[in-house]
Amino acid sequence: MNSCTDDILKAMADRLNLTYLRDHIEEIISETSICKMNSREILQFVFKKEIERREENRIRLGIMSAHFPRRCTLNSFDFDVQPSIDMAIIRELKTLSWVESGSNILFLGPPGVGKTHLAIGFGMTAIENGYSVLFRTAEALIKELLEAQAQCKLEQKLQKLSKVKVLIIDEFGYFPVTVEGAHLLFQLVNRRYESRSTIVTSNRPVRDWGLILGDSTAATAILDRLLHHSCVLTINGDSYRLMSARKEKLLEENDK
Repeated sequence: MNSCTDDILKAMADRLNLTYLRDHIEEIISETSICKMNSREILQFVFKKEIERREENRIRLGIMSAHFPRRCTLNSFDFDVQPSIDMAIIRELKTLSWVESGSNILFLGPPGVGKTHLAIGFGMTAIENGYSVLFRTAEALIKELLEAQAQCKLEQKLQKLSKVKVLIIDEFGYFPVTVEGAHLLFQLVNRRYESRSTIVTSNRPVRDWGLILGDSTAATAILDRLLHHSCVLTINGDSYRLMSARKEKLLEENDK
């Protein structure tokens, strides 16, 4: 096929937003010719590649929009070093039925046990299955709400955050929250209640949340909505990072 025809095909593919076809015309022609595909097989091959490309782009954009601090997956989590985690619950959560029902997940436990890794892992799984996800530390989220209120843009901010299918609030309890911040957080949780899912990680048990928020009434209202439809996983044990490092060191020594 001459370059003029190739250019025409690329222009047509670009106009139809068939990016894989546009970028791989020569490869497609070569592969379909070598495999001696008929017309239907060629169409199926091209459509399959286009779908794969769009799915890759969708996931990539979803991950970028989520603003994860790092890439973590459930497959990369070493559950062997945290035996306190019930694998039956993890398998059930992997089905994402909790997202469909607007339920929540709370990961509780001391620092370093893997709470954030699991939260991001479930966020990644949700993105792969077509759901929107947003990651924020509790401190950053409350700061955003306070700034929006100061700029008379609180309603727009609440609407935007309420549309996200899975909101991850990380490190809740590491820093105290003002009464005003607690009231704004309640507004957000209340709007998302029973329609959108929230994942919270905290190093403090729920009985201490009133102290964190500085307002027992707001804490009770927030907990009431988060816990009503939720799965609470309390992770006990040593630091996941330290135990994983020790395990890797032992494996390296055994390989010598």
